Amino acid sequence: MTRVLVVDDEAPARERLTELLAAIADVEVIGQAANGELAVEKIGELQPDVVLLDIQMPGASGLEVAAILPRPRPKIIFCTAFDQYAVDAFELNAVDYLLKPVSRVRLARAMERVRAKPEEEAEADVDRVTEAVHGKCTRLLARCGGRIRIIPQKEVVHFASEGGLTFLHTRERKYVLDPTLNDLEGRLDPELFFRISRGAIVNLDAVSEFQPLMGGIANVVLQTGTVLEVSRRRVRELLERLQGGGLPEP
Repeated sequence: MTRVLVVDDEAPARERLTELLAAIADVEVIGQAANGELAVEKIGELQPDVVLLDIQMPGASGLEVAAILPRPRPKIIFCTAFDQYAVDAFELNAVDYLLKPVSRVRLARAMERVRAKPEEEAEADVDRVTEAVHGKCTRLLARCGGRIRIIPQKEVVHFASEGGLTFLHTRERKYVLDPTLNDLEGRLDPELFFRISRGAIVNLDAVSEFQPLMGGIANVVLQTGTVLEVSRRRVRELLERLQGGGLPEP
């Protein structure tokens, strides 16, 4: 039996997909979610085998939900009404998707393909498509206690790896993220974020001071007052990026 979670912000769409799935042998719909935050919570709670994931949702898109899910994540079939940019990326990376309105035959074929696909291959397909459209993903989903919060990238001051966990820092507080810094680096807006060391990525707009130090290293002071060390091999590139924003030569 394949256990399926249906995610769509429109109730009629969720009900139609649930009805169509009920006609497919060995498929059980175990739940529904109406937005990205609830989707992440339900996936963690119910552990579905397959998620039908709508792309166009308020708050957080289906691509942003897919990007934050911890590994191993369920197999994903994306649903979209009109996002040609995403469809092109799906076609290029062999990712399963459904165009709305979803037909019974197309859904059955997509379910057959995704169930037959090896888990590692399905993971790699979704990774490629989320990376291909990372410029469209302007928000992050972060854990706050038992809830999921939507954080616009521009509100992030910095990311840090601390004690084996990844933290997202805003001006007000910090949140736990599932992706590692390596994962995040490929998803973030490269015009806005820069990795200053193995343990930190900063929002360039949040850097208030650059402090050259002896030995070729440096510190940056963020608008929150946080001081972070810049690794020696990243100092020159960081300074060039900051100068591009108008910072004078030290």
